[in-house]
Amino acid sequence: QIMLVDYTDIKNLKTTTIESAKFLHDGGWDMSKRYFMVAANASNKVAAVDTKTGKLAALVDTAKIPHPGRGANFVHPQFGPVWSTGHLGDAVVSLISTPSDDAKFSKYKANNWKVVQEPKMPGAGNL
Repeated sequence: QIMLVDYTDIKNLKTTTIESAKFLHDGGWDMSKRYFMVAANASNKVAAVDTKTGKLAALVDTAKIPHPGRGANFVHPQFGPVWSTGHLGDAVVSLISTPSDDAKFSKYKANNWKVVQEPKMPGAGNL
């Protein structure tokens, strides 16, 4: 489970519990800072939490044991905004397409919440 905490009123915290995949580990923000991406590493998934709506936006299947740290964001020339994660013991990086409200990225919408590319890396691991 993921616990989302609204600190707007520090004396009256609001928490939201969001069902997710097992074995949540670490993660970070997408480029828009709306979605928090967190690895469920023993489930081989990445959960995307929409912090605006307080709901799970997506549960993305990835290669074995995603281990992103904070992950990395960039604009891919073919797939638009992506968030990336390496994997423990595997020489691959998963690039996950992320949504954007920016009109210039609207043509990439069909790819959102999908692994769009898995470039191979020299050597295995991600620590």
